[in-house]
Amino acid sequence: MFLRRMVWLVCLTLLMVPTAGWADAAAGALRGSVLDPDGRAVVDAALIIRNDTTGAVKTTVTDERGQFSVADLITGTYTVEVAVPGFDIVRRPNLVVGDGTTEVAIKLSVANISETVTVSAALPAAAAAAPSQGSLTASSAQSLISNEFIRNYTSPVSDYAQVLQMTPGTFNVAANGPGLGDTKTFFRGFKDGYYSMTYDGIPFGDTNDPTHHSWVFFPAQTIGSTVVDRSPGTAASVGPSTYGGSVNLISRGMLAQPLVAGTYSYGTWNTKLLDLEYSTGQFGADGRNRFLIEAHQMTSDGYQTYNDQKRNAFQAKYQYQAGDNTSLTAFSSVMQLTSNTPNQKGSTRAQIAQFGDNFLMTADPSSPLYYGYNFYNIPTNFEYVGFRTMLGNGWSIDAKGYTMRYHNQQNYNGLTTISATSATDKLNAYWKVGNLLPVSYVNEHGMFRTGLWSEYASTNRYQIPSDPRTWVDSAVPNFHEQFGTTTLQPYAEYEWRVAPTVTVTPGIKFAYYDQNFRQFADGKTVGSLSGQPYVDHGATYHDTLPSVNVHWLPQSFWSLYAQYARGDNIPPTSVYDVKGAQVSVAPKPITADTVQVGSVWKSRRATLDANYYHIHFDSDYSSTLDPVTGDTVYFLNGAAVTQGVEAESTLIVGGGLSVYLNGTKGAAKYTDSDLWVQNSPSATETIGITFNKMGWNLGFFSKRIAGIWQDNGAAHQAVEIDPFDITNLFLNYTFGRNAGHFSQSRIRFAVNNLTDNHAITGVTPASTKSNLPAPGDVLTLMAGRSVSIAFTVGFSTR
Repeated sequence: MFLRRMVWLVCLTLLMVPTAGWADAAAGALRGSVLDPDGRAVVDAALIIRNDTTGAVKTTVTDERGQFSVADLITGTYTVEVAVPGFDIVRRPNLVVGDGTTEVAIKLSVANISETVTVSAALPAAAAAAPSQGSLTASSAQSLISNEFIRNYTSPVSDYAQVLQMTPGTFNVAANGPGLGDTKTFFRGFKDGYYSMTYDGIPFGDTNDPTHHSWVFFPAQTIGSTVVDRSPGTAASVGPSTYGGSVNLISRGMLAQPLVAGTYSYGTWNTKLLDLEYSTGQFGADGRNRFLIEAHQMTSDGYQTYNDQKRNAFQAKYQYQAGDNTSLTAFSSVMQLTSNTPNQKGSTRAQIAQFGDNFLMTADPSSPLYYGYNFYNIPTNFEYVGFRTMLGNGWSIDAKGYTMRYHNQQNYNGLTTISATSATDKLNAYWKVGNLLPVSYVNEHGMFRTGLWSEYASTNRYQIPSDPRTWVDSAVPNFHEQFGTTTLQPYAEYEWRVAPTVTVTPGIKFAYYDQNFRQFADGKTVGSLSGQPYVDHGATYHDTLPSVNVHWLPQSFWSLYAQYARGDNIPPTSVYDVKGAQVSVAPKPITADTVQVGSVWKSRRATLDANYYHIHFDSDYSSTLDPVTGDTVYFLNGAAVTQGVEAESTLIVGGGLSVYLNGTKGAAKYTDSDLWVQNSPSATETIGITFNKMGWNLGFFSKRIAGIWQDNGAAHQAVEIDPFDITNLFLNYTFGRNAGHFSQSRIRFAVNNLTDNHAITGVTPASTKSNLPAPGDVLTLMAGRSVSIAFTVGFSTR
């Protein structure tokens, strides 16, 4: 019903809103050509010509000679944008059209592997106003989240979880407040760890299980835009878990003009943010250099009692344009996060009934829940150097070398007692070094892409019983392991242009993982190891992952696609956390086969993208003991299917008012029963209303998540969670040109969880035998309403 209403609303809006025509006084023309990197004509390239004063738009495509011509233009300045699959978007601003004909020649360059999914971001009017939208060049279900949404419609202290929150089918809930806790995102029935995340194309995630910690690596200040690809992607989509899809974060763009900005924010729960930023704009010989540096400190008491947070963060980005065909990029991000979060992220029903919805810890040192017995300290860093060049004759290369480090030192106490061994001294630390090496070749028949993702990760993990009063560790750990992981993913795909507007892209990727373990004797997990200090062993996993995409652009504003792709996910390292580290039959990677078809349509007044998907995937592993050897044997829990429809649309109502809608309807169920996959809603619906005029910016977003199920560890479908809503409101004002050098200054007002909803969003049952509510059930609740106000003073020298 929601999708039906949304389609009707699209149609009615288009019929009711009058079309803004071009002015009657037309005097000029624009004519030119579009060429590929080797100077060959590009046929059917889509061009958008926008009047910089009135906003009026015309579209056209190049002919068989790669040429275009647009007449009847009023005199003034224009911006021309060109979008061609596989190439970077080209924007030519400030083109002056007079009484005669203005000539322009546009030369394309091959798109960066991390940028190819953003090509349709710069379309006019409705697309420019869309908080999230599909791409005209994509061959899978993608949602591009704009820089404007991140800057205007998220809390000042957000991390990337809030950036993703309103996209189709996606949901996450912050139990301690936005940006103030480790928040996990779900979509299409896939949990965190069953999809990859990248930053500027570089995959990141834990080494023991590829999950992602939203509060430590990339806060919203580091993100320029984001693309959620709800599919394994193409062969060129690399990552440790392409099983369910990928979330691709893209760093902020570099400004052409100098800017110094300082931001101070204050909000509910004594949440404070101080942010300083400096962008040089273009400098040096011929303006070939750009540099951005940003640092901030965030502190908060948090919604949950005594769950304090502190984040110190720094990022720097440098770009050097060595020539028309060669560029160098360097990026560095350093974060330091501390908190009082316990290992158990929620409270029991009995505790909430006694102390309130926000109860988590106490200030009483005689209580096992004393906040001084529970704390995190997590420093991270992430760096890369990228080199991109056109080699000539259609060849290009875009290499990135990178390193990252994660050091999660956690101390937490048990829930019921205080003793010499009731607490745990826990470490999960790794460092990674890797390289992306994509190579492309383009000619009149299409584009060939090949490359290699290679990475080595070194990990150290332990859990040692400790005394929370002194933090003196016991002699024997509960668990201790060190391991190295080598990852290699070579790939090749060919985007064959079978017709001027049709491409077919078959591809193949080989995913290889080699892990070498050293597990130490302990008193709990692997045991005494017969008196040996440790045991060494290893595991190797590999998969061949094919994909094929068909893309058709019947009009410059309308595309259709179909896709088949296979993704995989290797088993977590915990499969070897058994007595003696003995595993008789080790698990293999689990796979997901995705088929989907969809369409993307854009006009001045509306965007609409919709798709149908069907995914057949393996379920998690379980284990049993070999009756002969006593070793562990792993087996699949069976298969599951998730299928449904998704759609999103932005409608320009007029006068600065826009409406954003998305909805999903589907089911994720096990094939051997009628039971639902955990955390997979049958439907989600989002409505967003935005208003932008004369410096004012208003945004209202509300998302409904249908009921979901949670398992109890022994049988599926133990607990049903009622539907809940997430509603946020934002109001901003940006000072305009009349402010002179301070024209980038602004005021932001944000209200998260506007309705003060305290819904239960997660349950860990106390019993594996009953689904009835019990006092010992651990609950996750939505954080209460939070309000913040932020002041930014921006100073530009020009």
